[in-house]
Amino acid sequence: MKQDSDLRNNLKSIRTRLGMSQQDLANIASVTRQTISGVESGLYAPSVAITLRLAKALGCQVEDLFWLERDLPEIEAVLAKPVPNGQQLRVSVARVGGQWIAYPLIGKDAFRQDMIPADGESTSLAGTNKVRVRLLDDNLDTLHNTVVIAGCAPVISLWARATERWHPQLRVQYNFANSMAALHSLCRGEAHIAGMHLYDPETGEYNTPFVRDVLAGREAVLITLGVWEEGLLLKSGNPMGIRTVSDLVAGGATIVNREIGSGSRMLLEQTLQKEQIPFDAVQGFDNILKTHQDVAQAVVRGVADAGISTASVATAFGLGFIPLHRSRYDLVILKEYLEEAPVQQLLSTLGHRMVHSQFEILGGYDISKIGEVVATV
Repeated sequence: MKQDSDLRNNLKSIRTRLGMSQQDLANIASVTRQTISGVESGLYAPSVAITLRLAKALGCQVEDLFWLERDLPEIEAVLAKPVPNGQQLRVSVARVGGQWIAYPLIGKDAFRQDMIPADGESTSLAGTNKVRVRLLDDNLDTLHNTVVIAGCAPVISLWARATERWHPQLRVQYNFANSMAALHSLCRGEAHIAGMHLYDPETGEYNTPFVRDVLAGREAVLITLGVWEEGLLLKSGNPMGIRTVSDLVAGGATIVNREIGSGSRMLLEQTLQKEQIPFDAVQGFDNILKTHQDVAQAVVRGVADAGISTASVATAFGLGFIPLHRSRYDLVILKEYLEEAPVQQLLSTLGHRMVHSQFEILGGYDISKIGEVVATV
């Protein structure tokens, strides 16, 4: 049957994330490989029986695989704060006093830093590194259904919130950590997933060499979240006319840097070395900040003329941006965690249109390979 023009599927993304070929899936679902190829390419609309077989073979719901694309509704809303005319905005929306209110997600409003509710109160046990925790409620199911991610990509929180809407019983805890810190956190058993974006110029590989080194023989998979643009954040309008890292030195610009172990610092150091610029020739090289948001805010406030971050962060804060590198952001997961239900639920949403929409409207990300297993160690 010819594909319905409104019917969409993410069969390929789920299949490849599970490491299955078209023939593997065809064998399990008792269909031909041509059927799998036709469905994935949008040339064939499967019957109800085949749809059920595919969902069962992939261990997911039919709704996770197929959906109807319809025109999305539009509403008229009142902006909660003034913005430049004609500027396209990311907004959150609420119904207040009988009318729709749109809240622009710009600058600090794009990054929620509310106090996090506690699950319990802890007391240290003498002579050990353990604590006794007095829970504040008896909802142990929530604690069991929590996935912990360590990483520094702001989009992780977007992914987490979209996942929690899709799986209301799942909780995603996002712990901020730079790439190396996240990897060590995973190794210490403090997280299910580590997010990282480190480039090894000697091998030309992303992330994998660092994972092999730190995990030292433990088995893990690397799943791509996306490829993001990294570069220089600059004041709006680029008043200093900066185009390269060399221009920072020539123009006497002041920067803010990231801590050792972060992908942003590594990119800055590799770029300086490539251009044969000593680190101490850059004003502010030792001015250390901990997050992408902090770097952006320092440039917005005029504390620094530039800093290393991503195109999406530049857009969120209304800053200028000079691209230096396209970096692959991967999720590192120990194989022992892969079969846990909360982890599977979280990973299953990487192919979901709700997640894709959040990434696409943010900008600065290439998610054409999202959810693909790019390496095993």
